[in-house]
Amino acid sequence: MSDHVPVTIPKVSMAAEEVVFVEWLVADGATINVGDAIYSVETDKIEMEIEAAAGGILRHGEAVGDETYEVGAQIGRIEQPA
Repeated sequence: MSDHVPVTIPKVSMAAEEVVFVEWLVADGATINVGDAIYSVETDKIEMEIEAAAGGILRHGEAVGDETYEVGAQIGRIEQPA
């Protein structure tokens, strides 16, 4: 069994409590490195790419484009070998 790191919606500004998920930038099952841009989000003021907090294999959750998610919501995971 492998460990995993959750992929969550970060707080992108002081005022934003939720963001709109725009798209995954990396395919499900792809190997990623720390710092790789893996998805993008937008608020009413900005659009930004979110970087991976860990390396491993990216597994998409059920996040879909143009849906709104609260800060802290888990939208995927990064699997890491045991």
